Amino acid sequence: MILSSARLREEIKDEIKKRFPEEEFQFYNNMKEAKAYLTQAEILLSYGEDLTDELVAAAKKLKWIMVISAGLDKMPFKALEKQDVLITNARGIHKTPMAEYTISMMLQVSRQASQLLENQKQHKWDRKVPMTEISGKTIGILGTGAIGCEIARLAKAFNMKTIGFNRSGHPADNCDFILDKEGISKLYEESDFIVNVLPSTQQTHQFVGERAFSLMKKSAIFINIGRGTTVNEELLIQALREKKISHAVLDVFENEPLSEDSPLWDMENVTVTPHLSGISPQYQERAIEIFCDNLTYFRKNKCEEMANVIPYDRGY
Repeated sequence: MILSSARLREEIKDEIKKRFPEEEFQFYNNMKEAKAYLTQAEILLSYGEDLTDELVAAAKKLKWIMVISAGLDKMPFKALEKQDVLITNARGIHKTPMAEYTISMMLQVSRQASQLLENQKQHKWDRKVPMTEISGKTIGILGTGAIGCEIARLAKAFNMKTIGFNRSGHPADNCDFILDKEGISKLYEESDFIVNVLPSTQQTHQFVGERAFSLMKKSAIFINIGRGTTVNEELLIQALREKKISHAVLDVFENEPLSEDSPLWDMENVTVTPHLSGISPQYQERAIEIFCDNLTYFRKNKCEEMANVIPYDRGY
């Protein structure tokens, strides 16, 4: 039986059932509703935030979990590994909206969009608002997966130089240079825009901290669309207050939702958005397409052909 604890649109459910008429599906809107059926489930569709060690232990028949999002930081990997449960996710489906968000924010800050809107509200005609271009600038991308490479591709359309960072320093599409941890100083020192797309792992916890901010240009714009825990938020606030960097665009935070008393809300050199850079009306269609392809391989015992299989030790 295939169980879903993910709230899916009715047309998506109908499409899945149409493509796999031989399968038994149980669709629910959350784990509270789906919990009673976990003991019978062979396959689980989830957003990846509703599983615990106890729930996994109860799911004796579970063989595969399809997480229809990219983030896996709340998954109980040890419990899943103990029961040899295959894990796949929807890595790559966020690349279009998140890359568009990144470019739009780079343009917004460079062209002073917030100031122009404020001037409009005040009926103020001011042609001296300082403007800059992103053309010819350098963008440093922390994390060169599907999202990072799509950001680099769009940046190329603006004639930007692209520097990427990943663990091993392996080549990545549309990146002029790739650096590993040993060479990351070059990325911080040369980039006009630093975009963080790193996942949340033990290795990336507060990865961007004092050393990173001390190396960045004073004119640098820092954009975080990865995970809030990968940045030392206290040191970021300090760097912004001390004008060590010019501006920060933040879509993710150490604790979400962002506390109402966080100083980030009121800082003039900060743009806050509520973890929505990956939102798209095409989200579910893209995620379910990966699931359907994987289900075909799973039923043919060709798990090696399945997309986005997640190693337990890496967690992404």
